[in-house]
Order: sequence, then C-alpha cells, then structure tokens
Amino acid sequence: MSTGLVAGGLLSADEQRELNTQWRWLRRAATAVAILTSPALFVWFHKHSGWPIGWSIFATLLSLAAFRGALDLIFHRFIRWPSLFGIDSQELREEDVVARRRVWFWHFWAKVVYALALVVLFVYLINVLKNGAADTSFIDSARNTFTWFWDHIVTSKSFWTQVAILPLFFLINFVILFGPLMAMGVSQIRGFEPGDADWGVKLDDVRGQAEAKEEVRRVVSLWQSGEAFEQAGGKRERGLLFLGAPGTGKTMLAKAIATGFNSPIVTVPGSGFAQTFLGMDAIIVRFMARKAKKLARKWGGQCIIFIDEIDAVGTRRQSLGGASSMSPKPQSFHDLCFFGPNGALTGSEDLVLESRAWRERVFAEREPEKPSRNGILNQGVFGGMMGGGGGLALNQLLVVMDGIDNPPFFRRMITNRTNTLLDALYVVPRRVRGVSLRLPHTRPGTSQIYFVGATNVPMEVLDPALTRPGRMGRHVWFRTPTKNDRLDIFDLYLTKVSHEEDLNTAKRRDELARVTNGYSPAMIEQVCSMALTIAHHDGRLAFGWQDIVEAMTTVESGTAIGTEYVPKETRAIAIHEAGHAATAHHYMEGAESTRLSIKRRGAALGHHQAREKEERFSSWRSEEMAQLIWALGAMAAERVFYGENSTGVGGDVQGATARAAWMVGACGMAPEQVDLASTNGRATKKTLDQKRDVISQRLQQIGTQIMNRTGDGGVLGHDPLAGVLNDRDKRAFAAQLLGQAYVTAHAFILENKAAVEKIADELIEKRELFGDELVQILESAKLKAPQIDLTKEAAWPVL
Repeated sequence: MSTGLVAGGLLSADEQRELNTQWRWLRRAATAVAILTSPALFVWFHKHSGWPIGWSIFATLLSLAAFRGALDLIFHRFIRWPSLFGIDSQELREEDVVARRRVWFWHFWAKVVYALALVVLFVYLINVLKNGAADTSFIDSARNTFTWFWDHIVTSKSFWTQVAILPLFFLINFVILFGPLMAMGVSQIRGFEPGDADWGVKLDDVRGQAEAKEEVRRVVSLWQSGEAFEQAGGKRERGLLFLGAPGTGKTMLAKAIATGFNSPIVTVPGSGFAQTFLGMDAIIVRFMARKAKKLARKWGGQCIIFIDEIDAVGTRRQSLGGASSMSPKPQSFHDLCFFGPNGALTGSEDLVLESRAWRERVFAEREPEKPSRNGILNQGVFGGMMGGGGGLALNQLLVVMDGIDNPPFFRRMITNRTNTLLDALYVVPRRVRGVSLRLPHTRPGTSQIYFVGATNVPMEVLDPALTRPGRMGRHVWFRTPTKNDRLDIFDLYLTKVSHEEDLNTAKRRDELARVTNGYSPAMIEQVCSMALTIAHHDGRLAFGWQDIVEAMTTVESGTAIGTEYVPKETRAIAIHEAGHAATAHHYMEGAESTRLSIKRRGAALGHHQAREKEERFSSWRSEEMAQLIWALGAMAAERVFYGENSTGVGGDVQGATARAAWMVGACGMAPEQVDLASTNGRATKKTLDQKRDVISQRLQQIGTQIMNRTGDGGVLGHDPLAGVLNDRDKRAFAAQLLGQAYVTAHAFILENKAAVEKIADELIEKRELFGDELVQILESAKLKAPQIDLTKEAAWPVL
C-alpha cells in the first residue's frame, strides 16, 4: 500500500481517498474470511454439539459477527483510522458511520467479555487455592460461575423485587425531602388552555404603545400562520423580550397575546425559579418546558411561555462581568437631582418638570423592591446547599430554548441502538433494491414553543446569551407614556366609566393629558375609578373635571395634609410658588405649567409642575439657564417682596447649585460674555474688558453667596458635581452662572411685581391651580422681560 496504513503524519486529500479505498478492501477481505469459515462452524455446532438446525444457524451467525467484530477491533487498534475531512462523498461518509458504529458496539461487548473473564479467573484461582490445581478445571469454574449467576440473579424473584423497589424508595425519599420545596416553584408555573381563562384584554385595549403593539402583532401573525414565510426561506422568531419601565403595559400586552392567540400559554414569574437546593431551579425549568410541550401537542403544536420579571433569572452571569458590575453613569440631570416620589428637582420637592428623562426615572423608581424568598426557604438548612437564587436556571433555560426543536430523546435512542445492532451483526444489509432496512432518522417534533419575557431592567443587565438572535432576539421597547399616549389611554378608560359631557371635548381631553405628567396606564385607570367614587359619594352618577382633579392629587401625593398656615406664611408660600410659575412661564419657552399648589403634601409646602411641550433628547445652554432662573425665581420673589429670603429656598438653592455644576462639568457650558457694546459705544476694548471683569466678579460673588455648600454628601457627592465644586476655576464658572440667573430672576420679579402678586392672590384663593386655568392666569398677567444694564448699580440685587 503506497500510503502506508500504519504510517504517521498528515495525509493529503488524495492519500485520504486511497486510504479509505484500502480500508474498504480490507473490510471486504475480513468478511470473506468469516463467510468461508461459517460452514465449519455450523457443522461443529450441529454435528459435534448436537444443536438443532435453527440454534446452529443462530450460533453460527452470532459467531460470524463476533469474529468479524474482533477483526475490526484489531484493525482499528493497529491501523490508521481514515479521515474524511475535505472529502465530499456521501458513500464514504455512510461507510465511515457504519464502521464506527460497529467498532463502538463490539468494543463495548469486548469490555464485557474481559470483565467476565476476570471474574471467572478470580473464581478459578480461589478454587485452586482451596482444592489444588490437579482437581480444578478452568472450564468447570466458568460453568459453575455462570450457573450460580443464572440461579441467584437471572431467575431470582427476590433479587428483581429488590431491584424494582430500590428506585421506588429513592423516589419516595426524594419527594419527602425536596417535594415541599419544589412545590413552591412548580405551583407558580400555570398552564392555560384556550377557553380556560379570559383576561378580558385585547390588543386594542393596550394603549399608548402603538409601535410596540404593531411589532408584537407582526410577530404573532408569523407565529400563527407562518408556513408560507418558512417556505420562502424565513425563520420564525423564537422569543420576544419586552423592555421598559414598570407600569408601561408589558404584562398587559402579554395578556392580550394570550387572549387573542388561540393557543395554550404557560406563565411563570422569574422568582419562581429561585430554589433552596442546588439544581432544583434547573428541574423547575425542565418541568416548565415539559408542560409547554405537552400543551402544544394537545393544541395543534403551538404554545407560548411567558416569563414575567425575567431579570430574576436572566441577569448577566458574574463571569462575564460588564453591565451588572458597573456603576451607572449619569445620563441626565434627573440622575443627579431626583427628590421624592414625584422626582422633584429640589430637595424641598416643589419643582417638577416633565421630560423624557424624568418619565424614565419616575417609572423606574416606582418598581417595587423584589422580596427575597431565600431568607424563608433557607431557614434550618445546612450551609453550602443553597441554589444561589436560580443560578442554574439560566443555563438550563438557554439549553431548553435551544433544544425545543431536538428530536425526542427516547425515540432517538431506540433508533440509534437498533441501527447500531443491525450494523454490528454484519449479515443484515443496509438496503435491498433501494429499500432501507434501517429505522429512519428521527426528526424533530412539529411543536412550536415561543418565549415571551418581560423585564424592567436595561438590556445590558441581561445575559447576552439570552438576548441574542435565535432565543429572545426580538426586542420590543415600551416607552413611558407621552402626552399623546396619555390622551390615547384616557380615550380608553373614560369610555368605561360614567362622566360628564364636558370631559368629552377635545380641549378637556388635551388638558387631562397635559396635567397627568408621569402617569402610567394603571394610574390613569385608578384616577378614573376614584373620580367616579368621589361623584357617587356626593350623590352624582357621573364625575366631572373637579372630581378627576381631586382624584389625581390623591393618587399622586395622597390625601392633602390639612395644615392651616398662618395668613402671613400662606402669603409667603404663595409668593414663593408664584415666583417659580412666573419665571417658568416667561423663560422656559419649551415648557408649559400644569399645576401650582400651596397645599402641603409630604415635605413640600407647595409645588409648581411643568411639562416639556415636545419630546426632547437634549437641551441648549439657554434652556438650561432658563431652568436656573426658574429654580431661583422663588428666592428672587421673596427678596423683592420681603427684602429677605426664608428657609424654604434651601431646596431651590441646592438644585440650582447642582444644575450649575452640571452645566459646567458635564456639558461644557460657561457663563456668557456680558454685552456692553450697546451702552458704551465710545469705550475702548480695554475699558470694556475691565468692566466685564468687574461684572463677572460681582456675578461670581452673588453666585458664591447663593451656592449650596452643606457638605460632600447627597447630591454633591456625585460626579461631575463634586469635581466642579472642588475645582477653583470651574467653581468660579458655576458661581457666575448662578449669579447671572439670580440677577435675571430678581430683575424679572421686580419688573413684574404686580403681576406676580396677582398670581399669588389667585393661588391663595383657590389653593391649587391646574391645566388651562393656570395657563390662562399666567398669560393674562402680561409678564414682561426686564431691561438689565449691569453697568448701573440699580440693576444689582442686594443679598
């Protein structure tokens, strides 16, 4: 043989083909030798041993197969095994598979024979020691050993009874020990067949998420009737992942899918995978998959698995590091200044501005803390046996998602063992006239299992193996409801409750959407229900605008605290809030006031709320300066009306200081240069620069006096704020920004003192102002911009 069957080294493709050809001839030669010796074996069994013809033929065939298998073992022990890498020949590959099956089969039985021979040899040596070599026969020892084995094991009823009872005892002990613990997880896996339950939710009932709903509708359509799509070469999505803040409608949309999708659904919370003992969470996942497959086979081959709060099981594994171990980087000013349940910009909780970043933070803060069950489950349990809160569940879930299309295990095993046995006997051909004599390959089941997961955490926190294409690769984002979304949600819930006709007008609906900033669909539903409760308590069958306003305030801040301020303090608080409202209305052109109140709720004696008119993702320096003026407007109002400020401006000063530091440190915004050209037409550039320096120093002096410096904790403990305030030059920039904002606010309040007082009087009379009524009062005040000449001493406020 030119290639050398026992040679070493790498072989080329041509040499591999020649080696395979030589192997084929070697196998055929060994088969020919076995066939030529078979008549002698038959004669020996039939004539010499006196066996019947049938048993003689069977023994001959079995001996022939054993002899042929022994030759294959010897060949593959000493001769190089052929490789088919780079050779595209189906015939050679099929022959290689058959050869490897035969070698594996006879290698197993060779080990069995070897073990039996060792046992017989051991018995023979014992007999030799007892009786002597002359009176001991190896053949008799083997015969006696097999006779004992047959009488005491094969035909023993007591032995097989014990073998049958032992697994039963093991199962009973397992159920006694782990059953109660597993029951807590299994009980949370609930399967619903069509007609079992009706959540009363349809896709049309999911409002405020038009894009997400359309995306889900597209995917579900492919799930239900995607045969043509697959025939065209497409592949159906395996899973959907709902991402968004709490209360944005993720679970509601899942219920709508379950209601409208005519197939069974299996629901399980993420916490259901948390088990006490290691490995129990993986069993829970297997049980969930088995339940889904069973329901799918029963109902036409489709089933949905919905895992709520999937972050409880699908968080990024620690070995991957990344998002789960990184401290979050501030993305907006709301990440640095967020006070109270309403996300106020100041520590006194009296300034609230609705924006996209504010809504995201508010909804995220509403997520309740997930209670841990490990403290209960692990009581009285020895250490080192805890399940890690579902540590293995993620690995098992990934395996289950990949293995849904795998062929059934037992069917695959039966096919493999049967075909291996037929190949190992050598006498059963694989095909006869094109007809296969082997069991066909096992195909995957036709059941389609789809996964839907919902989570409130960012996708970076989830394990990338879970969110990759092929698993939960289709991501549906749920945004926090904007004004138009809230209008859509009100259209749904107002049709379900009795209300006055005034609330059906487009103006009122728009006003409702504007004043409910930060509301989730559940909160809007609660407001409508509570407003009807208030109306029924007063003996009316339908609620109106005032009822829904009262319900909104109760839902947002709880029942207003019945604190009666003294008249002077009431007026001072009204002046304070009027200063915020007036400066916001004039300078914050992109925002609109929605609420003004002097009712005490929580830590706030009063509050002013506004909303951005448009969905924004960034802001200009002028807009940030406008918010600085808004924050300091109340302090300026108190100084103008009373000549001093109260302790109530502490939160405003803290928020303004943080915003100025944010502008300088994170946004690269420095104080603008004071324009003196219009008032000093003949002055030289040097003179103008000197005047600017003097003005900047005075602005810095005012800002430094206003600047909050209560310590490094709290809001000042974050970067970039602490870095700015600890840097001399940047702190000077931040102080100048505060100075410019306060000088502008003071001049504005001074210019519009009568209008601000009128706004305060209206607020004192009604205690709370909402929506259009508030906007009309602010517009009727005819607020004017002041003319500020910083070269004149009268323009400078006294602090």
